Amino acid sequence: MATSESAWFKSSYSGTAGDNCIEVVITEHAVRVRDSKDTTRPHLTLRPRQWAQFVRYAAAS
Repeated sequence: MATSESAWFKSSYSGTAGDNCIEVVITEHAVRVRDSKDTTRPHLTLRPRQWAQFVRYAAAS
């Protein structure tokens, strides 16, 4: 499924240097994550519940 380029947004925790950044697009049925340095590579698609579990895990680490 194609996603509009304008729908992607950069993480609020991304630095201004442009490295180590991710971009995310959130829809009702999926959360897509991609590397902002190379947007031509495949993105990761998660269900909202999976995304929430990942965020909880990352916050606890």
